[in-house]
Parts: sequence; structure tokens; C-alpha cells
Amino acid sequence: MLSDRSYMRDDYEASRTSVLVWLVCALVAGFLLHVLFDRALNTTAFASLTELSSRGLREWKVWTLLTHPFVDNGIFSVLFNCLSIYFLGRELLPLVGEKRFLGLIAACAIFAGLSWFAVNHDRAGVLNGATSISCGLLILYACINPNREITLLLFFILPVTVKPKYLGWIVGGIALLGMVAGEIPGGSYATGIPHSAHVGGIIAALLYFLLVHQREWLNADSRPSIQLPAWFQKKKSSAQTTTPNYKVNLTNRADLRAEVDRILDKINSEGFGALTAEEKKILDDARDSLSRR
Repeated sequence: MLSDRSYMRDDYEASRTSVLVWLVCALVAGFLLHVLFDRALNTTAFASLTELSSRGLREWKVWTLLTHPFVDNGIFSVLFNCLSIYFLGRELLPLVGEKRFLGLIAACAIFAGLSWFAVNHDRAGVLNGATSISCGLLILYACINPNREITLLLFFILPVTVKPKYLGWIVGGIALLGMVAGEIPGGSYATGIPHSAHVGGIIAALLYFLLVHQREWLNADSRPSIQLPAWFQKKKSSAQTTTPNYKVNLTNRADLRAEVDRILDKINSEGFGALTAEEKKILDDARDSLSRR
């Protein structure tokens, strides 16, 4: 029954820690370790192992494409990224599911590192911090909920209400302009802000939205929109049996509970956005049907 699920009732028991909380804890832990090694122990061993640099990539330190967001040396930068990732992730996690959310985080980090390396491959300097992930999550949220008004605390004091699509255009425009007009020319035009990394995180989020979130062919319950040509497909032998098409008898209480359990498991693993229209209708009908019995 719906009430048997911990996330469908009010008196639920404590659930396991979500990946979002673990991600924020990892960001804080990386900051503390960086401070410990750099300032307390006066060594750059931790930074050289985790920060992304052009020299490091040329020496095949490819893991730094994933580790550089967890290293930062500014407390305000860490605080901003932790808050933005937590609040944006809290909205996105039920829509995309934990596995896809982690994949999106990894894609933002990798694209940010590659984009930064493409612009700064012949320069010194390092890339660290999770701002590219914050930018990516903001752009994805703006694509999914462009007109849903949100309230931000400007400088953590002044409340400002804005639509996500406008905020996305502003953040994307600043990142692109900063990369083209400041970072690529370098020299006196450089601002010290890794705009190219922010652009990489934004590109990863846009690709996810276009190729994953909006594409029905990636849904396991729908047929793929791309198929092999008929002449390339193997013909099935006449003796081969096909799987019969059948539908669950939802008039039976036991079958209805089993189907609702399957749908709720799918929501928990893949997110609500992965449901088909028929599954959403079954879930709505079951809520009323099971509550009356």
C-alpha cells in the first residue's frame, strides 16, 4: 500500500542519508583537508594530488577531472557552493533520481575541467572549486522550471524574486562573456575567475536536459526512437516464441499493490520524470482506490 512506503506517509522512520547530503559533506571535507595540509602542515601534497592543472593532465592525472570540485581554499566559495548545490539538488533529485544526479555531477566536473584545459592548456595555474557544478544545476533547473519564481537572498540579506530562466541567461551570459573577453585573451584582461569551467558545467547540464531528460527513447518502458534498418535485423525463426503482451489486472487488490510497489520503486531509483503517462495514471487511481478499502 502507499502508506507502507516511508516516503509516502507522515510518520515515516528515519531513511538513509541521500547522495545530496553526502555530496555536501564531501565538499566540506575537501575544504578542511586542503586547509589542514596547506596551512597547518605547510605542504601542497593534497592540492597537487587533487587540483586540476594543465601540467597534471599532461602527466595523466586524469582523476583530477573529478576531484578538483572538492578542493577549495575560500570559505565563502565553499559556503556558496554548498548552499546552492543543496537547495538546487533538493529540487532536482526527485525528478532525475540518484543515479542520474550523480552522473550529472560527474559530467559537470569533467566538462568543466576539459573546457578549462582547452583554454588554459599553455598556461600555469590550477582549477578547483565546485562553482561549475552550481552553474550546471542552476541551468538544468531553469530548463525544467523556467517560469517558477524563486526567492534568493542577495548577499544573504536582501530577498530577490526572479524567474529561473532569467537567472540562467544572466549566469550563462556572464560565463560566456568572461571566457571570450577575459580568459581567452589572458594578460591584463584576465579576471582570475575560471569562466571556461563554468561554461563547461553549463554545457554538461544542457546536454543532459536535451539528450536525457527530454528523450523518451532513454526510458526503459518506451520503445527506442532509433532502430536498425529492416534489412540489417535478423529474421526470427518460426519456431521462436514471442513474449505475449499482457496487462496487470488492476481490479485485483493484490495485483494493484504489486504494480504500485513497482512504480514507487521506479520513482525512488530513477525519479518521477521517468514514469510513463500510464504509470502516472495508475498511481493517481491507486491512491484513491487503496485508501477507500
